[in-house]
Amino acid sequence: MAALAWLLIPLLAAIGAGLWGSWAGRHRNTAGDGSELAGYARFREAMEKSHSGT
Repeated sequence: MAALAWLLIPLLAAIGAGLWGSWAGRHRNTAGDGSELAGYARFREAMEKSHSGT
């Protein structure tokens, strides 16, 4: 019975790794990047303005 328990440990680890791998590799929605990129552009413009005045 103890040998069966030792065989189940790698099996459960492999199942957990497969589940984690499928979750980590899922396709993510990148539709929200537009507002972040616009905010970064505004930040860059503000930084350029602050340095051009000196």
